[in-house]
Amino acid sequence: MKISKGSFESEISKSITQWEKDYLGRGSVSVKTDILRDMIIVNLKGILTPAEYKVCETKEGMLTIKKTRSELVESGIKDLKDIIITITGEKVKSFHTDISSRTGERVMIFKLFNDLEKNLLM
Repeated sequence: MKISKGSFESEISKSITQWEKDYLGRGSVSVKTDILRDMIIVNLKGILTPAEYKVCETKEGMLTIKKTRSELVESGIKDLKDIIITITGEKVKSFHTDISSRTGERVMIFKLFNDLEKNLLM
């Protein structure tokens, strides 16, 4: 039985939420994953704490929070790549991420070697 695109997306969302809780100590409020061609795009909402929002009120504070959060995620990249290959069977070519200090959202993009979306439709 073939696994649907939606099932892959749901499983990736659940696994990344669990990774956040285990590795970062807390999870986001909501996670939505989309598979698009050779990319897996993960949108995480509600990742900043109230204290971090307060620190982000200044430019220096915002840059500090973005840098620290980025370093935390980057330090766990092996685990994140393992999640993707375990669920999809596809290796990650590159990983990109950014955080909005205004909305408290993080976007993760996993660029794959192959077109996963096309493979799922076959």
